[in-house]
Formats: sequence, structure tokens, C-alpha cells
Amino acid sequence: MTDIFSRPIVIDTNVLFEGLTKQGSAADLIVSAWLAGLLNVYVSNGLAYEYESTLSNKLSPTRWQQTKPILRRILSHVQFVPIYYSWRPLSPDPSDEHVIDCALNANATVITANVRDFRKAKEEVGLSVLSPVEFVNQLMSS
Repeated sequence: MTDIFSRPIVIDTNVLFEGLTKQGSAADLIVSAWLAGLLNVYVSNGLAYEYESTLSNKLSPTRWQQTKPILRRILSHVQFVPIYYSWRPLSPDPSDEHVIDCALNANATVITANVRDFRKAKEEVGLSVLSPVEFVNQLMSS
């Protein structure tokens, strides 16, 4: 059995956003573990750009300026994965396709608050998908 901390994962933008904005949530625990360098996180260039775009658009200008160094630190704890293959379309939400591509190219589990949009990828190509609560429960039980 693979150690949960070494399991390759892709963290969806909704988990990163929640983890940076809601203390005490499962997403907050995941982001804290990520910042501590405890997780094996994979990111594609497209996903890194989405992190930045989402945070800069959803946070106030002051909060975004405070968050930029945190995002840089977070991204220093990732492995960038090139996208060689794409399996589109596998999600009802086109903005989730690059998350799926990243996870499949990295052979990683997706951690997302939006598990429903990844159902087709899970069924058709065997993508592993967990909610933040499910992932934290696995962390706690390992």
C-alpha cells in the first residue's frame, strides 16, 4: 500500500481557494500540509495559471497582494507535469478538463470539492477522485 503522503495528487483550484480563505476546513488542512511540503502535488502550467487567475479575480486587491507570496511558496512545493495526452471531453465543465489532463498525465488522484464534475472521467478512464474531506480522512487514518 502506498503511503498517503507520497501519493501523487492534483489539487483543484476550488480546494486551493477554500484552503486559503476558510480556516478550519478540510481544504485548509490540505493547503497547510502542502505548504509544509508534506504532499506530493502535481501541477500543469495551465493549472498554475488558473490558480493565479482565480485568486487574483476572487480576492480583493489587498488580499491578493498578501496571497501572492503564499502562492509562490505553494508552487515551490509542486512537480510540474507536461501534458502529453488529452482525454477531452470528460467533464461537463470545460474548465475542469485541464485538471483531468494533469491528473492522468501524472497518474495522480484529483482532490476537488466538485467531485460530481469528475464522475465521467472516473467511470471512463479510471481517474481517482476524492473530496477534501475524504482525503483528510485518509491522511488522518494513515
